[in-house]
Amino acid sequence: VQLVESGGGLVQPGGSLRLSCAASGFTLDYFGIGWFRQAPGKEREGVSCISRSSRDTYYADSVKGRFTISTDNAKNTVYLQMNSLKPEDTAVYYCAARSAYGLTLNDRFYNNWGQGTQVTVSS
Repeated sequence: VQLVESGGGLVQPGGSLRLSCAASGFTLDYFGIGWFRQAPGKEREGVSCISRSSRDTYYADSVKGRFTISTDNAKNTVYLQMNSLKPEDTAVYYCAARSAYGLTLNDRFYNNWGQGTQVTVSS
């Protein structure tokens, strides 16, 4: 069971990035997926999640209206489209999987984690 994030990088304020979370060893369709981020000196925070089966979505207030989570079952991949990026979005972004139903941004309820991808928003 492995999750691999990609798509991070350096972007100017107001720019966009799309993060990918590719799964191997299991089918993402049977798992809920969360995106989390951790900035230097700060605790990890939940950004967005998509539920197992129903594919309901949820966003933290800090990213609502700017980020969009989506899935591609054929590619066994979950995406996080990030628009109108701000310097405060700078962090290492992680995806994680959970087998339970429902929506949560509590990282204690996620079992499998990727290695993270760095996003830096700076001019």
